Amino acid sequence: MSRDTPKTLNGAVAPPTDRLPRQSVTVIVTLLAATFVVILNETIMNVALPRLMTDLGVSSSTVQWLATGFMLTMAVVIPTTGFILERLTTRQAFLTAIGFFSAGTALAAAAPGFPVLLLARVIQACGTAIMLPLLMTTILTLVPVARRGMVMGNVTIAISVAPALGPTVSGFILEHFSWRFMFIFVLPVALVAMAVGARFLTNVGETGRQRLDAGSVALSVPAFGGLVYGLSEIGAAAPGSGPNVPAIAALAAGVAALALFVARQLRLQRSGAPLLDLRAFRFRMFTISTLLMVVAMMALFGGVLLLPIYLQSVLHVDAQTTGLILLPGGLVMGLSGPFIGRLFDKIGPLPLTVSGAVLMVLCLWQYSQLDNHTALWWIITVQTALNLGLALMFTPAFTTGLNPLPPALYSHGSAIMSTLQQVAGAAGTALLVSIYALVSAHGDLVAGMRAAFLAATLMALGAVVLAALMRRTAPEGDTA
Repeated sequence: MSRDTPKTLNGAVAPPTDRLPRQSVTVIVTLLAATFVVILNETIMNVALPRLMTDLGVSSSTVQWLATGFMLTMAVVIPTTGFILERLTTRQAFLTAIGFFSAGTALAAAAPGFPVLLLARVIQACGTAIMLPLLMTTILTLVPVARRGMVMGNVTIAISVAPALGPTVSGFILEHFSWRFMFIFVLPVALVAMAVGARFLTNVGETGRQRLDAGSVALSVPAFGGLVYGLSEIGAAAPGSGPNVPAIAALAAGVAALALFVARQLRLQRSGAPLLDLRAFRFRMFTISTLLMVVAMMALFGGVLLLPIYLQSVLHVDAQTTGLILLPGGLVMGLSGPFIGRLFDKIGPLPLTVSGAVLMVLCLWQYSQLDNHTALWWIITVQTALNLGLALMFTPAFTTGLNPLPPALYSHGSAIMSTLQQVAGAAGTALLVSIYALVSAHGDLVAGMRAAFLAATLMALGAVVLAALMRRTAPEGDTA
């Protein structure tokens, strides 16, 4: 029997149909809604940092820890999700993730000062780190290969539209309410998702008996945390401030700890109990897809950070208008996901990823031509085209990379991809912001922007090469 044969959640063979069983749809929709909420929360804070500096009486370097601390926690927790998703049932993992997120959101809404708000963000990040790998692993388990592209396209709605809505939603809230309402408005949605999941979510797959390797966890904290912190601090350094010694030291410690972490995982693979199973890299398409995601995320994260700086510092656009300018691109990226997913199921990844990578190169090159008088309508057009190009890459890359993995590696493959996206985002931000700061140190902000976006364009050329290597994949032994 083909591994593509649909099964119900209790393991029985379902009758041949183009539709997923109702239980499977309920599980995926519940996880998708929860993922949308937690990712929306990840970007809703960025626009609020200036307000928080005033209301909480903290400096810009201090308030930045609300974003840095969140990202650091994500980088440390995500590598453990492979183990977490193997030991916990679907319901347990979901309720743990949404429980952490809801508790952190409630604490943030009531935070009396900055230290408690920072703690709340860390608790939120613990839940967010589990949610996306849980969603990916569940889809791989429930959805036949022939329909994964379409379902992964729907996932794009959560991971694309939510970040795009974040600045717009927070801008509206800050215009009319206190910053606390950013959390007060999100909390009921999270609690409803928790109640629905507790009532209707059914378990998918079987739990394992793997033991947690304390040595791997101890190494993962300085490895991934050091990398993300070092890269973030280098990117956040003020122009002309000289070498950031603590950031460089953290980066060096992170590289050394990562080498030890990888060596330990390779040794533990022989006994079958690694924290993060690196055997996923034995699958060629997983490796190529992951590298494509890394290159795209480096260019994307740096560009997403630089464009608001350009709009507000050069064109003098306010924060709420900046969010509205970025909104159409995010909506196009998310809403085109299901259509791109259906195309992927029909024609495979190659035409989509190459088209997307070429479009990304052209759009970033257009950004390298920005000046003091670039029209807003042109920026919206280029940003929308850029997000469409990213959508053409992300859905095929996720699906093509995870398709060939055996079920035992589903959770580990999802965790690897999510971890490297965090590191790549920090690396891209650090590199492009550093180029911008270096070139603009003499007061020419536009020249700094052009240099940074030109560097992003050169990085994106690597994505074109990787996109050309993409091929349709299916699980080993699959005869479909």
